[in-house]
Amino acid sequence: MFARDCKSIINLGQLLFDAMTKSPRQPSKPLLSEAEAPLRSRPRRRRDPAQPNLPLDPMPDRIEPCLALLKPKPPKGPQWAFEVKWDGYRLAVHTEPTGVRILTRGGHDWTNRFPAIEQAARSLPVSTAILDGEAVVLDERGRSDFGLLQQSLGGRGGKRRSSDAIFMAFDLLYFDGHDLRKSELDVRQHLLEDLVPAGGEGDIRLSEEIEADGDQLLASACEHDLEGIIAKRRDAPYRSGRLGDWLKIKCIQSDSFVIDASCCGRSQVSNFRQAKANRRDRISSLDG
Repeated sequence: MFARDCKSIINLGQLLFDAMTKSPRQPSKPLLSEAEAPLRSRPRRRRDPAQPNLPLDPMPDRIEPCLALLKPKPPKGPQWAFEVKWDGYRLAVHTEPTGVRILTRGGHDWTNRFPAIEQAARSLPVSTAILDGEAVVLDERGRSDFGLLQQSLGGRGGKRRSSDAIFMAFDLLYFDGHDLRKSELDVRQHLLEDLVPAGGEGDIRLSEEIEADGDQLLASACEHDLEGIIAKRRDAPYRSGRLGDWLKIKCIQSDSFVIDASCCGRSQVSNFRQAKANRRDRISSLDG
């Protein structure tokens, strides 16, 4: 039994490594089965001028992001999809005919900070879109490294333009004149995969779903020194805020902790407090 479990973890480790290095996977299934899909389109009739055009959804100027709720263990059940948790800056990439905007989680315009991502967004085969994702810098093993990202931007408080950062896209909120926030995750992901194909090596890449058991995937992620994993409800719409549709499970559960001075030396307590202060600074930088 132990040998079989070890073998599963090893296999998951390889699967995780393949996803990190962006190896292609099989295309997702079409929204319509072959039986449901029409064999051929009907001849197009001239539009009646008296019939109004179908209205398009106005493109939001900004969308508050959906935030992941911290949990100690991965959820169970087929309704959950799993991805790698990237360690970088949360961004929304807005592309429209007038240009590209790259907004931080706090709504600040950082378009000029990520020129490579901006250029890649201009090349997307779509007129209007809003992509949700994370700007990251990958190390030599394909892992996102927040320290390398900060260095590429000139360090804490720096204003440098990063040519090393890439954008890992994990959701599509607006597409070709249509607001997708009320659509289920599976629908949004299907459209995102058409826009940003799996296995790409450009400056905008797809954060791919990893089909695996959550517990084993978390163990494999931690073994590869990743930050953790993300779980998302397949049937959920995109809702702003931290409402539980997305969950984050970290390898190190450090979002909140209580310092017991009786068991630690003064220097250890000081280190704990400094680590917590550094984390507050990082959250502040993510918002600005």
